[in-house]
This record gives sequence, structure tokens and C-alpha cells, in this order.
Amino acid sequence: MLFETFSARSLQLANRMVMAPLTRNRATPQHTPNALMATYYGQRATAGLIITEGTSPSPNGLGYPRIPGLCDAVQAHAWKATTTAVHEQGGKIFVQFMHCGRVAHVDNLPAGAEVLGPGTTVCPGEMYTDTRGLQPHSPPRAMTSDDIAHVIDEHVAAAKLALDAGFDGVELHGANGYLIEQFLNPLVNQRTDGYGGSVERRNRLALEIASATVAAIGRDRVGIRLSPYGVFNGTAEFPEVQAQYLELVHSLSALGLLYLHLVDHSSMGAPPVPADFKLKLRAGFDGLFILSGGFDHASAEQALVDKRGDLIAFGRPFLANPDLVARMRAGAPLNAPDAATFYTPGAKGYTDYPALAASVA
Repeated sequence: MLFETFSARSLQLANRMVMAPLTRNRATPQHTPNALMATYYGQRATAGLIITEGTSPSPNGLGYPRIPGLCDAVQAHAWKATTTAVHEQGGKIFVQFMHCGRVAHVDNLPAGAEVLGPGTTVCPGEMYTDTRGLQPHSPPRAMTSDDIAHVIDEHVAAAKLALDAGFDGVELHGANGYLIEQFLNPLVNQRTDGYGGSVERRNRLALEIASATVAAIGRDRVGIRLSPYGVFNGTAEFPEVQAQYLELVHSLSALGLLYLHLVDHSSMGAPPVPADFKLKLRAGFDGLFILSGGFDHASAEQALVDKRGDLIAFGRPFLANPDLVARMRAGAPLNAPDAATFYTPGAKGYTDYPALAASVA
């Protein structure tokens, strides 16, 4: 099933393999996509669907060094080389909107931008900067109602720019402890206004961003990524996690989103998302269901046979194997990823992984 063509609503894919979003930090210091990135994504265009690395819809969301933005027409134009490279090979590509929120350092932000979050609590841990190396995360400013309205508008503007840039759609990053999940998680969100203090109010920002984005570019062009039970960037399990995410997913389904991308980070040491809860989320969402987290060929096939998901996302295997589809189809060995080059500038560990024909020559 994994290698079969797949069609649903307006989406027509060459196979059921999704390249998961992977932060690679290869954009320019000004957060602009470049030719190297176009080469990288073009090499992997045999995936049924590519979801780009986290790309900020806001200058305030550019918390890491050299992550790309989609904040203005210049960045949109720069993305066209990537979308063209993928489309020329028959691939499909969505851009992931990742607003880092409090997961940031001011040295990484463009001039005039600031670190924002649901409150003023600093994200634990450190952030790499090109200027001073590892630094503690910068203190965020608590977002006002005007800030929240503005960030929703920024997502809408970026979604329209995404279509101008040639993307087939957008994925909202509601996982891994970034801005949307900062509002979802009560361990981070201590607000007592209309955006915190209850399940419904914590879900509000995610739903307002999703609703506005759907209204701007259409429901068939919008998906969302969620990571209940995630532990990244100061998040963790909380007592209402299942009730909250079930309510969120039901509401997202009512908006008509194209897909829900569910992340289980247990292969990286996080607590697993319980199997029965995954089934409840799938049952509660009337759209495509993408599973992500530690899959290989055999486990991906089994998940599809069991109807636990419609599409299967692969992260590090695609990072190290530009021809992952062909390798898995042939039962060929996979290149091992080089963790030392995950986030470093340049082609090494990025566009120089050998394809199968080259590696066996």
C-alpha cells in the first residue's frame, strides 16, 4: 500500500510516503530560502508529499538562526525555486508554518522583532545563535489581545504568500512546544483571559488560526501537526491532555481541514501516544490522518493495512536518503543520518547524501 498512488479531495499523490518537516537551518542569515534548499527538496521530490521545514509566518517567530520565513514578497519569490524543483518531478509540497514563540533568542530575530509567548515564563534550556553560540532562551513578552489578532493576520498573509510561491498548501505547526502548543499546554499557558484557564480557551488560538487560514486559502490546502504527550521545549503531559486534544480535533474537523498530522516522539525518548487514544483522534477527525514517529517500511505498511492512518511520514530516513522511496521499494539499505550536520550551514550532510545508484556503483 505504501507505494500506491493516493487521492483524496483535491490531493493526488504518487505514493503514501510523506517527507516530514525537518529543521535544517540552511536559509540565509536573513531567513531567506536559497538555491541549496531548492536542490535539497528537489532531490526528495519522489515522496508523495513533502512538508517543508518549519517556516515562520512572522518576523517575531524566527527564533532559530537561518530558518526560513514566509513573511513578505521577497521570501515568497525566493521559495519559488523550491516549489518549481518539486513540481517539475511530479511532487507535491506543503509549507509548514512554525512560529517559535518563546523558543527563541533575540540575536536570531530580525531588527524590530521581539520574542513573544502566552506569558513571561522563559523556555527552559538554551538556544543556538550564530553570534554568541549557545545562550539561554530570551524572556518573552506576554502577548496582548492585539498581539494575538496580529499573529492570526500574519498566518493569513503568509498562507496567501504560500500560494503565490507555488506551494500546494500549508501545515500549521501545533506541536513540539512552539507558539500554538504553548497556548495549548497549561504547563506553559497560565493565562486567565479568553486564551487560557480551560480546555476551550487554551484551544482558542489554534482554532482561530486554523479557521482564518481555511477562510483565506480553502480547506483543501490546510493541515495541522499535533503532538499530544510531547515533551519538547518545556511541554509535558497534563491531566486533561486527552480531553483537550479530542475537543480540539473535533473542532478542527468541523472546520474541514485536509489533514491531521499526529506525531508520536516515543522513538526519540518521549512518552508514547497511547494506541487507543490515536484511534480516538482518528475517529474524531473527518479528514486525512498522517502518522509520524519512528516508522520503517514494515511498520508503515502494517499501519496502513490496519487503517490506523492514510499516509505515513518519515523524517530522518528522508534526510539521509534523497531516494528513500526507491530504496524502500527495492529493500535496499539506507544511508545513516549524520547528526553532526543536521543544523550546520552548507551542502555537507544536506545535499551530498548518495542516491542508491551512486552508492552501489
